[in-house]
Amino acid sequence: MATGFGSGLAPLAPGTAGTLAGIPLYLLFSVLPWPIWLITVLAFTCLAWRISDEAERLFGRKDAQCIVIDEIAGLQWTLFLVAPTALHLVLGFALFRLFDIAKPFPARLFQERIPGGLGVVADDLAAGVYGNLVLQLLILWLGI
Repeated sequence: MATGFGSGLAPLAPGTAGTLAGIPLYLLFSVLPWPIWLITVLAFTCLAWRISDEAERLFGRKDAQCIVIDEIAGLQWTLFLVAPTALHLVLGFALFRLFDIAKPFPARLFQERIPGGLGVVADDLAAGVYGNLVLQLLILWLGI
């Protein structure tokens, strides 16, 4: 599960492959009533924290590239409360990857200073929230 069912083992851009692996999960979650959707995304994020914690021990290094369950969880936050359209998926994917790679404050601090699985997931959670805010604004302002 830590490797996103093998997507994190991709030889090139494992984080991007892991993010792509999060799309089917989003499509499943997006049909839920929003309170259940929120609880489900929260639960998945906690699961990602726990699995990332164990995966770090298993792989013997902090935030190994093959651990992508954090990207899958982060994408869920970017797309939370966003209608499942092709345009929203593409924009959400791009925004999440942008914020995950750039790690704007405080995401980089989360990754560097929080130990274990929580540190692995926290920067992606921040990227997901930033992505959601920008995506919601684009939807509101541009009517997309």
